[in-house]
Amino acid sequence: MRMRRKETGVEPGESDDLVEAAEPQGPFDVADVDPESSYVDLGSLLVHPVAGLDLRLQVDEQSGTIMTVLLVAEEGVLELRAFASSRGGDLWEEARREIAADTTRRGGTATEQQGSFGPELFCQVPVTGPNGESLIQPSRVIGHTGPRWFLRATLAGRPAHDPEYAAPFEQALRTVAVRRGNEAMPPGEALPLRMPPEATPLDDQPLDDQPADAPPND
Repeated sequence: MRMRRKETGVEPGESDDLVEAAEPQGPFDVADVDPESSYVDLGSLLVHPVAGLDLRLQVDEQSGTIMTVLLVAEEGVLELRAFASSRGGDLWEEARREIAADTTRRGGTATEQQGSFGPELFCQVPVTGPNGESLIQPSRVIGHTGPRWFLRATLAGRPAHDPEYAAPFEQALRTVAVRRGNEAMPPGEALPLRMPPEATPLDDQPLDDQPADAPPND
């Protein structure tokens, strides 16, 4: 995925390492995305495909509304949601307090830590396993504020505590772009997502034609 380079002052002939180090790192606003770059257009989110991660959409069964974008691997998932924000606003500080309080109410813990994207929360929540056993679900909740938008990214499972396993998820997050749009929206309202044109909703397929590993629409 190519992004527009900012002027860095690196003269021709200088080390390629310096040029590579100056490459911008996202998440990005859609205005900073090269129009010729390759991505999946999901409306408010533009996602660059990453090898080893499956792109899935979580859909509300009753309304058919796409709720979240998921990048999934065998032992973890990255969940992406974008929200409207006021210009110059910082929803992330307030959101951290709300997420921490909700985690505590559910019997878990939420610890603020400094991550590669800035302040984030490391949460651990008790859950019931498939065989009724008691388990702890770890997650990292990351926030990023852009021009009139806020992106919340949640790493759940192994990438929440294994930096090496988290690397491709973090790289995917660094290439995400957000399209805010010009509509007036209150801060905190979710930005709309849409099915990519080439996708076919599972509900529209004959049952026999659905692949065995098709993601559920939940």
